[in-house]
Amino acid sequence: MANQRKTLGRGLGAIIGAGVKKVSAGGTPAAHIPARSESVQTRAAGRNFVGGTIAASQVSSNGLFSEILLAKVVSSPYQARTEFDEGEIKSLADSISSEGLLQPVLVRRLKDGNYELLAGERRVRACRLLGLKKIIACVQDASDASAAAKGLIENIHRMNLNPVEEARGISNMMENFRLTQDEISKRLGRPRSSIANSLRLLKLPKEVQGYISSGLISAGHAKVILGFDDPSRQLLLARKIIESGLNVRGAEESLRRIRHSSSPSAARSAQEAVVSDIRKKISECLNAEVELKHSNKGGKIIVRYLGNDDLQRILDLIGVKI
Repeated sequence: MANQRKTLGRGLGAIIGAGVKKVSAGGTPAAHIPARSESVQTRAAGRNFVGGTIAASQVSSNGLFSEILLAKVVSSPYQARTEFDEGEIKSLADSISSEGLLQPVLVRRLKDGNYELLAGERRVRACRLLGLKKIIACVQDASDASAAAKGLIENIHRMNLNPVEEARGISNMMENFRLTQDEISKRLGRPRSSIANSLRLLKLPKEVQGYISSGLISAGHAKVILGFDDPSRQLLLARKIIESGLNVRGAEESLRRIRHSSSPSAARSAQEAVVSDIRKKISECLNAEVELKHSNKGGKIIVRYLGNDDLQRILDLIGVKI
């Protein structure tokens, strides 16, 4: 247990393997290069940072990792994630307070001296919740398109995005940077079919997209719902899935039943059944043989009677006086 405690709070060096000296071509350890920006300098040795001690030797020798001011970190305009669970942020803040920041955030340097956040929105929010002034970051140079792709990839791999957020992120990249599905596929390292299926979610009604975002229905359910082109039927099936607690297979069966009931032959059969039921009720009411002929444009009712007395009886029943 004592040995375990010694490993806690070691800070960035324990994570990124800092402290391992870079060996030059001649076999002599190379001197460490100071990190860029507000990086940890020699005078920072021994200073506590997010539950750990950061020394100059703990910043990677390639200068990518820097200690930067949280106040200079700005959110990316390409951030695909729109919903953040405050409970999760609080839990992450407690973890950082106890064990330190286990992974630096990813940023790119802006011309105005600020840093645009590419990956690590939850970590930044948690550190701000703790009232921290600085954070360890991996500073990279990236174009706008690359920045958007890095942020989206980070969120996808961490499963921080719901399927609709992911689809919107892909759509925004295509629109903002005029990228094709093939180009998006290469940047994200995903099959083109996966990109196409993701984008199809944005064709669903907003209400159905909301069900997906909140986890009431899955992406698998959504694929079944997209079997309908009619938004009203898409919404109807989505509600049925939720109300009946259908799994994907159950949703597929429900789709087949709805399709069958809406086919022309099924519609004709349903209409014939209704006409037959009406004819039967008229016949029972008049106690006479009735023929009902119906079409969408009109029809006729034929009542058969047996002699004058039977006709008078029927007239009395329908309120006709002679």
